[in-house]
Amino acid sequence: MRFSSGLVEGRLVRRYKRFLADVELAGGEIITAHCANPGAMLGLNAPGARVWLSRSPNPKRKLAFSWELIEVDLGRGPALVGINTSSPNGAVAAAIERSLIPQLTGYASLRREVRYGGNSRIDILLEDETRSPCYVEIKNVHLMRQEGLAEFPDSVTARGAKHLKALTEMVASGARAVMVYFVQRGDAQAFTLAHDIDPAYARAFHKATASGVEAFAVAADVSLEGIALPRAIPLQSPPAPE
Repeated sequence: MRFSSGLVEGRLVRRYKRFLADVELAGGEIITAHCANPGAMLGLNAPGARVWLSRSPNPKRKLAFSWELIEVDLGRGPALVGINTSSPNGAVAAAIERSLIPQLTGYASLRREVRYGGNSRIDILLEDETRSPCYVEIKNVHLMRQEGLAEFPDSVTARGAKHLKALTEMVASGARAVMVYFVQRGDAQAFTLAHDIDPAYARAFHKATASGVEAFAVAADVSLEGIALPRAIPLQSPPAPE
């Protein structure tokens, strides 16, 4: 998935009110950018860090810039991390359409943002006349506290646990349900749950997978041009919480 226009480099001044970030551009101008990331962004909001922004062509948009990338260094050189939580859905859809995710091939149609289970929306719904529908929920991942090991979540997420429950209900109804953890950083070699950050989510994950919800993780290299197609990485499930 390529960025629609060239990114603008700056230095992070501060991230605040969850969805706002002040960034100093090369010429010294400080602008406010939209931060499409409701999480804590642990390790990804240090003042002075190099960041890159996309700019909307829509003149009516209140905030012209959106925060896309940040540069981090865990000790083995700088790496780019994607922080825009809306990016993984398009990247996963593109990978499915190109048959690059073996677990999700063989379906005749792909629809995005489809209502299900009351007021919920599933990120991707795969359908085919010859098999049960497949409900695919995608979670953006960028937390890394140990070199090479990506983690989710980076803050307590009652909404995430709710999604796991909804997927479990789909399995009970006879459908297939899949949770995809999409890591927006090329230095990820494996994935696990941050059970110390949100034990309730970890419990919900174990209950869901025990009930038939499938889960796997993929990672994608991130560059100033865009987000590469994902590659599979091991999902290391921690012991079930008590």
